[in-house]
Order: sequence, then C-alpha cells, then structure tokens
Amino acid sequence: MTATPDFVVAIPARHASTRLPGKPLQPLGGEPLVLHVARRALDAGAADVWVATDDTRVRDALAGTPVRVAMTAADHPSGTDRLAECADIAGWDDERIVVNLQGDEPFAPASGIRAVAALTADPGVALATLAAPVEDVDTLLDPNAVKLVRAANGDALYFSRAPVPWPRDAFAHDRSRMPAGDWWRHIGIYGYRAGFLRRFAAMPPGRLEQIEMLEQLRVLEAGFRVAVGIAPEPFPPGVDTPEDLARAEARFASGARG
Repeated sequence: MTATPDFVVAIPARHASTRLPGKPLQPLGGEPLVLHVARRALDAGAADVWVATDDTRVRDALAGTPVRVAMTAADHPSGTDRLAECADIAGWDDERIVVNLQGDEPFAPASGIRAVAALTADPGVALATLAAPVEDVDTLLDPNAVKLVRAANGDALYFSRAPVPWPRDAFAHDRSRMPAGDWWRHIGIYGYRAGFLRRFAAMPPGRLEQIEMLEQLRVLEAGFRVAVGIAPEPFPPGVDTPEDLARAEARFASGARG
C-alpha cells in the first residue's frame, strides 16, 4: 500500500449558495454543516485543514476548532478561484499537496481523501480525482451525475454529463436497462499541488468546459494529466438542496457517519 504523503485539505465554503442559502451554516445534528466536513478532513490525517469562505459567520462557527479560516473575496466565480486565494493567504509553497474537499460533503470517507492525496504525489499528475461505478441506468442518463472515461492507465480521457462511452447497440434497443460494461461516475474531490492550483485558476475557461459546464475539462483541454482513482469506499451523496439536507439529517440521526 502506498504511504499517504503529507497534505492539507482546503474546503471552499461560499455562504450564498443558490439552491441552499447559507449552506455552510445549515444545521446537521445540531452543528453547522461546514464543521462536519472539516472533521472528515481532520479524520483523514491532513496536516492542516483550511476553510476558505466569504462570510464572517462561517469563520465564527469554526472558532475554537483546529480548523484555519481564510477570508476570501465574495465574487470568486468558482471554488478553484477561492482556493487559489486561500493558497496565497496560507502561504503554501508550490509543491504543497492540496486536497479540495467540497463544503457539502459531511460524510466524505477519510480513505477517499487520503487516496486523492496519494494520487497527487505522483509528480506527473496535474490534477487527481476519484470515480465510482455507475450502477443504474437512471444515474447513467442523469446530466447532474457527471460521467468519465478512463484510459488503460487510469488517467481521465473525458468528463461529460452525457452517458460516455455511448452504448450504441444496447441503447438502440432499450434505454430503460443498465447496459453491460463499465461506466464511471465522477466524485467531485480534487487534489493538486498549490502551484498548479494557482495556474489552474489563472487559466481561461476552455471551450469544452463552457459547453459541458465542467471545470475539470479546462485541465484536460489544456493538455495536462488528470489521474482518476477508484473510490476505496462509497461517497454518500452531498448536500446541495433542502431535500438533500433532510436526507443527510436522517442519515446522521440513524448513526451513520460515512
């Protein structure tokens, strides 16, 4: 087993979420959502955990914890841009391994966070991320579930909201059943070195990125290597809507933490 390298976790936590306003502070088990996410990062063994936010209420919710807070601009267009500012505030050198854990993942398994850090340690990797098998046709056809195609060495060839690769013969006859074969769903956790994080944020949006509305395509289109590992254990759904929060609350109440 590959040893986990020294790494930090950075959590973008914008307060003004469109579908769930004030998302970082929404209560889960009586505590702010962002605090649960930060604990997952601490459990994974991160050397430091940073939350990059634009709201002092998020900072105040983390007072008294080991989590460090970067107060970033309110007008960042993406979490990547927010974390690039965090990198400068934190003073990370360009070789520092950074895992970008989304602020709506209160059940992210520690093993998955460590797996991304390990992939990022390869000096040839610009961006690392994870995937899990697609197990039903509804997910395969759902544009909100991002699919990906991997090369034989595990690197990403493409990310899409469409079913890729397209099962031509199977879908020519019936699109209500899961076709035989391997399909992968992207899990939105990323690893990079701080130097590439800064470079990524400075790159103009790519043509494919603008078509699919998938930021990771910017890296592929620019010719950089994206390594994709298979999630070592399931990533429960994140929290993006009030309905998601209700499901997370029920999961938490049942005693599930992963």
